[in-house]
Amino acid sequence: MTRHSDTAQELTLADGRVTLRGPADLADALPYLLGYHPDDSIVLIGLHGTRGRLGGRIRTGIPEDPDRWPEAAEQLAACLVEGSKARGGRPDAAVVYLCQSPSDGGRAETVMERLRPLAQLLRTACGALDVPVFEALCLSGTRYWSYTCPEAECCPGEGSELPRAGTSPMAAAAAYAGIRVQGSLGDMRRRLAPVGEPAATRQLRALDQAAASLMPRMLGAEADCAAVHAETLELVERLMGRFRRAPASRGTDEAADDARDDALLTSEDAARLVLGLQDRETRDRAAEWMEGAEAPPALRLWRALARRCVHAYAGHAAAPLTLAGWVSWSLGDDTGARVALSQALETDSEYVFANLLYQALNEGISPEPLRRCMRQQRAARRL
Repeated sequence: MTRHSDTAQELTLADGRVTLRGPADLADALPYLLGYHPDDSIVLIGLHGTRGRLGGRIRTGIPEDPDRWPEAAEQLAACLVEGSKARGGRPDAAVVYLCQSPSDGGRAETVMERLRPLAQLLRTACGALDVPVFEALCLSGTRYWSYTCPEAECCPGEGSELPRAGTSPMAAAAAYAGIRVQGSLGDMRRRLAPVGEPAATRQLRALDQAAASLMPRMLGAEADCAAVHAETLELVERLMGRFRRAPASRGTDEAADDARDDALLTSEDAARLVLGLQDRETRDRAAEWMEGAEAPPALRLWRALARRCVHAYAGHAAAPLTLAGWVSWSLGDDTGARVALSQALETDSEYVFANLLYQALNEGISPEPLRRCMRQQRAARRL
């Protein structure tokens, strides 16, 4: 039996190299590899070469229905292999993570046992594609378990305590490399979720009124549609100025930052902008605010706008969510981009712009060609 400490994986961070040995190091490394703390997640990471260099990674939610676990395991294993091949190399092995916090009053050990069959399905699915699973871990609450180690000496039944945040060598290396963990996946998704009551009712009323006014024009004569297009872009310009004059704080209270941004956006302005961005040409023009000093206020505006897509207008969020994902990607925040784009695709799985961006992001393509195209389009209009 090969003990965990006999095999290591190397992760390159900036100019340095971190060697991960055994389940403790692998469990501690996950938030730094993803850029956030995953919750209710299956994560697969490919390993390459004899030293186990960490490669491509895939994350998805854990299906609530165990009957869906076999299909999910096969799909994830296939995606890991195909995605890694598209980026230049088939994985030689894999690491599996199952991340789920216990319910209120529940025990982490119960979560670990309930997910054990899913871990085995993932190991079987990867093995069927000649990608052996080197390690399969369960992370629940503040503890972790290895599904592959039978030795109580290093993997006790009650689990092992995760290192305290910021105290491990991995945390120090990530800080030196400028890698920031953005909180939990749930926290990031909540930043894009619709506002609650009583704001939601006010916003719904404004959306209904704006729809009665704008939709006949958007679906009518070409001149009317062009006028709505121009009015929407003028509104974006005005709101961008408002967000620039009220910059976000540099603190860590993201909820307070979002509340301040929400206060900058009236229900009426939000409604007109949500509806105006349903026009593809208008949305594409709005995407040109994607770099330099324009990008941070644009990102805040698109996030705030996504939060105003309430009740019957929830499907309208695909446009601002995609714009938020695009600006995040353009700014180098791949994690934020993935969260926003996946939210857009959950809202509308056929939304073409979100699908194209998400595919390019996952294939490791640079956003610069698209930025260059947008710069050229803007310059051509000015000429």
